[in-house]
Amino acid sequence: MSQPAKSVRPPRGTATRGSEESGPSGPRPPQSAAGPETGGTRRAAAQRLTMRRKLAAAAMELFATKGYEATTVDEIAAAAGVARRTFFRHFRSKEEAIFPDHDDTLVRAAGVLDAAPAHENPLDTVCRGIKEVMRMYAASPAVSVERYRLTREVPALREREIASVARYERLFTRYLLGHFEEGTHHDDDPLLAEVAASAVVTAHNHVLRRWLRSGGEGDVETQLDHAFAIVRETFGKGIGAGRAPLPEGPAATVHAEGEVLVTVARTDAPLGEVMKAIEKVLRQR
Repeated sequence: MSQPAKSVRPPRGTATRGSEESGPSGPRPPQSAAGPETGGTRRAAAQRLTMRRKLAAAAMELFATKGYEATTVDEIAAAAGVARRTFFRHFRSKEEAIFPDHDDTLVRAAGVLDAAPAHENPLDTVCRGIKEVMRMYAASPAVSVERYRLTREVPALREREIASVARYERLFTRYLLGHFEEGTHHDDDPLLAEVAASAVVTAHNHVLRRWLRSGGEGDVETQLDHAFAIVRETFGKGIGAGRAPLPEGPAATVHAEGEVLVTVARTDAPLGEVMKAIEKVLRQR
């Protein structure tokens, strides 16, 4: 069997080919999900993301009014009220500026993998991890819809989007590769891990594109869960046997003492199961 992946550290972004305007160095890497976090680092990360979003908003407005090809980095920086060198501290090129949140979202997705409960099937963990991407888009539907329109019209932006998708696939592939059932897949481990990771990402992107084409309307979370159920049914076998089994017995027990409900739950109990146990007792009263 292939050896488990040793790290889920997100890979560096891939520079888009053919950029006419690129900085002397890439953007500063985001704070690692596994590294120590202090008040100072949180403030610095928040300030960094605020500036990246400000530059992205300026870039999107200029791309929409002047056109992508006619817009320069100097114009984007001026519209954001900063110097050219500030732009290049955050982005390598103007096409990269259209996606300001992917670095931070990749770190959050890696954090979901790192903090996975011992009993959770790794494929379920990956599905939860990529939901961080959907939350990023759903946080600003109007911006996301406009970004989608631009990426469909500008090949350079579409290439940048494809490069971002590849980073998530690599992260999830490495994670899944470490959680196969002993003696089941052997030489096919890397293939199945890559295919399963790609399936999760593809299902997510299918739902995301449909939501964006509808103008950011509709219950995207329910649509996403339905798509993930199809992926689990297709690829869930054999992945995750190395996880500790789910403890026997209910996730939570609830009983009434007068007007008070007493709830006892496992520390790893899913919140949804705890709430169902409480609601069941309340309905019986």
